[in-house]
Amino acid sequence: MTLNGKTALVTGGSRGIGRAIVRRLARDGARVVFSFREDEAAAGALMREVPGTEAVRADQADLASIEALFEPVAGGLDVLVNNAAINPPTPIRDVTAELFDQVMTVNAKFPLLAMRRAEPLLRDGGRIVNISTLNTVLPVQGLVLYCASKAALEQFTAVAAREFGGRGITVNTVSPGATDTGMLRATNTPEALERTTEFTALGRLGEPGDIADVVAFLAGPDARWITGQNIRATGGLLL
Repeated sequence: MTLNGKTALVTGGSRGIGRAIVRRLARDGARVVFSFREDEAAAGALMREVPGTEAVRADQADLASIEALFEPVAGGLDVLVNNAAINPPTPIRDVTAELFDQVMTVNAKFPLLAMRRAEPLLRDGGRIVNISTLNTVLPVQGLVLYCASKAALEQFTAVAAREFGGRGITVNTVSPGATDTGMLRATNTPEALERTTEFTALGRLGEPGDIADVVAFLAGPDARWITGQNIRATGGLLL
């Protein structure tokens, strides 16, 4: 129970990697507030499954929802995990100004403003973990906006580590490789996933729990001397 008595906020916690992070942080003893955008049934099921969790509806395309997101943790916060993201596969020739703004807002602007909102709430020694992607160093055609928005998030992480470090607050990035989620399967063919598995040193796709375990380490006391880092949790897809 390394997070006993701590409060954590996880964006996009109702499914995929976010859901696994909520489960793991709660198992480690934290009170966990998580956001969801549309799937109220999944959010409700997770709250019933994991006591001590609380769901709040927040659409990251709408910056006004930041206040609603942070209202349940207004009394103080120990861990912020910026996980929620979108990834509409779009080749450069089909990118529109509107789609650019949407992806950059959800994946980069909202997490940045969430860090700004979290700073005065975070207790000394707090933790911020931002979820990026291996695709910032292993770019894939059709994912230009996803790659660019996550690259921006990685830079926000590095600067925030400098700015927040005076109070012992660490800020790190976790960059998953191919992790078996609905988003991964929606943006890759079965053949592409099979090839990816063959190129991965550990010989399988990642599971959401693999990523949640890395996040839990960074959120816990043993990671007190790690900040401004990007941990690529890929199973050896990138060596």
